[in-house]
Amino acid sequence: MVALTQPTQVLPYPGRLTIETVEIAPQTTAIRCLDWDRERFDIEFGLRNGTTYNSFLIQGEKVALVDTSHRKFEHLYLEILLGLIDPAKIDYLIISHTEPDHSGLVKNILQLAPSVTVVGAKVAIQFLENMVHQPFKSMQVKSGERLDLGNGHELEFISTPNLHWPDTIFTFDHKTSTLYTCDVFGMHYCDDHTYDENLTSIEEDFAYYYDCLMGPNARSVLAALKRIEKLEIRTVATGHGPLLQHYIPEWLGRYQNWSLEQAKTETLVALFYVEDYGYSEHLVRTIAHGCAKTGVAVELIDFNSAEPQEIRELVAQASGLVIGMPPQSSAMAQAALSTILAAAHHKQSIGLLESGGGEDEPIYPLRNKFQELGLIEAFPAILVKDIPTQATEQLCDEAGADIGLWLTRDRTIKQIKSINTDLEKSLGRISTGLYIITAKKGDIQSAMFASWVTQASLNPLGVAIAVAKERAIESFMHIGDRFVLNVLEEGNYQGLMKHFLKRFAPGADRFAGVKTYPATNESPILADALAYMECEITSRMDCGDHWVIYSTVQTGRIAKVNALTAVHHRKIGNHY
Repeated sequence: MVALTQPTQVLPYPGRLTIETVEIAPQTTAIRCLDWDRERFDIEFGLRNGTTYNSFLIQGEKVALVDTSHRKFEHLYLEILLGLIDPAKIDYLIISHTEPDHSGLVKNILQLAPSVTVVGAKVAIQFLENMVHQPFKSMQVKSGERLDLGNGHELEFISTPNLHWPDTIFTFDHKTSTLYTCDVFGMHYCDDHTYDENLTSIEEDFAYYYDCLMGPNARSVLAALKRIEKLEIRTVATGHGPLLQHYIPEWLGRYQNWSLEQAKTETLVALFYVEDYGYSEHLVRTIAHGCAKTGVAVELIDFNSAEPQEIRELVAQASGLVIGMPPQSSAMAQAALSTILAAAHHKQSIGLLESGGGEDEPIYPLRNKFQELGLIEAFPAILVKDIPTQATEQLCDEAGADIGLWLTRDRTIKQIKSINTDLEKSLGRISTGLYIITAKKGDIQSAMFASWVTQASLNPLGVAIAVAKERAIESFMHIGDRFVLNVLEEGNYQGLMKHFLKRFAPGADRFAGVKTYPATNESPILADALAYMECEITSRMDCGDHWVIYSTVQTGRIAKVNALTAVHHRKIGNHY
């Protein structure tokens, strides 16, 4: 297949940032922002060949802009866009997903085109409201819905959540057979070629990108491929790298094979909800977030849109099931519940929660049916009586982590045993101090017993802490968050250690019975601590099963000048 031969405009700018505009189909222009020298993308992986941020302009009787660009291209991108069209004539801004490398200039577009309608998935619109902090016209779209731009440009939207963002949608233009996929099928690759003419030169980067971004969501990849399998695709307009046109069956086939292989080895939790009913979707997604922190795969299914065969297959594959109770009046949801009960088996774990919609299916009769089938309850039933608070969300996140940890317990034991005896003993000779991390966000607070703590810098004064990804406090440990590092005292730590090492039920108060007082950053200070430091997180690094959190120290105080820090001497170092 041959690309259109309309002239391409390339504008060089200082700093190895360039803009390419090219007509890729009738009345369709790609605006490709080429970042030649970028060496790292977020924390996921290093880049060898830079990257691109692709945006697209479709001009029918009405005009749609598909995605924007990274903020570093603000002036260059807007200059090019103003040369292509009067922004006031843009009718729709389609958001494939809200990650800043594609939506970094949404606020600029809203200023230039205040009457534009922002089109996206429900979650995307919610994310944008928190990003731009101004009112805007919006249109929430679901899978199968269409938007007619005129002149034959009929856009069909395809929901593809969790690739690799919860709000992702594809857009297919039936006139030009162009599929706009944002991150999916892309790669971090920057060169002078608009299309994938040379397969061998980019296939390694294509595979590397899949492994880093898409591999962890292999089941969602397979679901997306299934939704587009009947489309006759002429061009895949990706958000990163060259557009795909010459080897589309090959690229999609590789995604299919890699994802099938990956899905075979994954522990899966299937989570069911009803869209737009109570708080079902929001709370189930929060549980899914907790599950994902433990390294299990998650698949979210809307009761009202899933086919019975799809439900049967998914339940048969899943190790864990989570159900947000549907309304009793929904015949489709009731049929789906019957399908789940028929396909469930005794080796699975189950978690149930009320949706808060006012007419929820009773939770305990259903719980009893699953228990009769032999399923293990992963967390106590979550009962939603009022509008969810931060505490409700924390409860759901911790419940998700609990089911994930339960399902991966055998894998964890196997990993512990995989370290040879001499190595585990030598690792155990690394002595550590004993600390308790305490944090507060809004109305919720958390704590973690910690030993992997070290001073990391003098200027600025900073400390580093290793936090296991599945720990409940992980959601309190992001850049900009604040916490207190409590230092335990030699000979006076056993009570605090015993309290904070015990297993807490989801949402339980970790400070019940413990004397505390608030720090200036509002986090709890333990009254029995030897010393404390108030810290603010400035960066975090992915280290496999842990995050290493680097924080600057704001202030601190010691309770006993001559006392010593409690020290932990392990015998083995393969777990803690």
